[in-house]
Formats: sequence, C-alpha cells, structure tokens
Amino acid sequence: MMNKPSFDDIYMDLAMKLAERSHCVKMHVGAVLTKDTRIVSLGYNGPPAGTHNCDEEWPEEGCPRDSKGSCSLALHAEQNAILYASKNNVSVEGATLYVTLSPCIACARIIFTTGIRKVIYLNSYAEYKKIPSDEGVDFLRKFGVEAVKFSDLKAEKQL
Repeated sequence: MMNKPSFDDIYMDLAMKLAERSHCVKMHVGAVLTKDTRIVSLGYNGPPAGTHNCDEEWPEEGCPRDSKGSCSLALHAEQNAILYASKNNVSVEGATLYVTLSPCIACARIIFTTGIRKVIYLNSYAEYKKIPSDEGVDFLRKFGVEAVKFSDLKAEKQL
C-alpha cells in the first residue's frame, strides 16, 4: 500500500514553496489557509501587489526599516492570505492556517479577530528575531486559538 502524505504535510510543503515566491530580502514566509481539507487562500510576505519588489528595488539591504526594525512596506504572509480571502468574499471563520514562520503579535491579533481556529507553524518567530518568546503564539493560545509547531504535530502523530 502506498504511503500517502497527510494534508498537514501537503499544506506545509505548499507554504514552503510559496515562501520561495517572496520578494523580501530578509525572510521568505509562506502561508496556506484551509477549511475542511480545502485550500481557501494563499499568501507570502512582501509589499502590496502592484507597488514594487524589494529584491529588485533594494537588492542589497532590502526595503527601509520601520521604528521597530521591521520592513516598512511588507505585508506578512498571513496578512496576504487573509486579505486575499477577504477581497474574494471567502470566509476564514473556522479555518486552519499553515505558515512557515510563527505569527508575530500583530498577525496573531488579526488571526484571532478573523475567526481562524488553528495555526500550524514551521519555525519560531522568536528564534528568528532573537526575542524571549513567541508573543503571537502565546496570544493565540491565551485566547483559545490552537497554535502548534509543525514538528510537534508530526511527533504527536507518530506516537
């Protein structure tokens, strides 16, 4: 019998492939929004569509930084996926989000507010930013959104 990939594996693989589309010079992040084993939206980080591409306009240093040292022009992958769904009148209420980097606190607030029920993330935003904790994950868990690291999910399923 053939060993079929799980939907979790398929969606995270797709999020990783989407991350490769990013025009960000600093970090490539991909996101897949699903509902009932169907993809409802996709996203990757970068400037709003129709503006510019950071890797072309500022190939060395990336776009200008904001006061917190983050990209001043970029939308995060989660934001792009949620905004695209919204633009197309697709509800994300009850959806699951697969993302290659755990959500920052701002994205966590958006995820919670839009009714997404579960977030599966590949890598830690805190580790990437060298901050003490994953504030976004902490926020989501505090307010009842399931947030699971992909490797933990894989380990759980092998038990």
